[in-house]
Amino acid sequence: MKAVVFQGANEPLEIREVDRPECEENGVVVETEACGICRSDWHAWQGDWDWIGLMPTPGLIFGHEPVGRVVEVSDGVERFSEGDLVTNPFNLSDGTCPHCREGRANICEKSVPMGFVPFQQGAFAEEYPVRNADQNLVTVPESVDPAEVA
Repeated sequence: MKAVVFQGANEPLEIREVDRPECEENGVVVETEACGICRSDWHAWQGDWDWIGLMPTPGLIFGHEPVGRVVEVSDGVERFSEGDLVTNPFNLSDGTCPHCREGRANICEKSVPMGFVPFQQGAFAEEYPVRNADQNLVTVPESVDPAEVA
């Protein structure tokens, strides 16, 4: 599949052929219909995230404001099916920490920033994975334009 791949700070992003993401346990794979470009993506591309202890490495696939259709569902996912139109947050939560259990998944103790670590690609690709799908996915109404959501 095609993806926009980070080459290094201030280097041009490249469209490359990459492997399709794997659908991990309790996760899904989503076909990207639209993905916004966040200032966080720009900061990462500029290489100025070291102040928070994160320096993006070449090979990352950014993109964390996505909308798309579920194309693969693993065992353990109960709330979502192939064909569902969905979005998800930037930081993917685990659903088990005290913050998640209190409904504050945005400050999950084990959150994973989508697109900024090698083991969780973002949505600047034809498809992207979402871990803990029942925790992280949100259904988008069919009447809503994916580009407007992104």
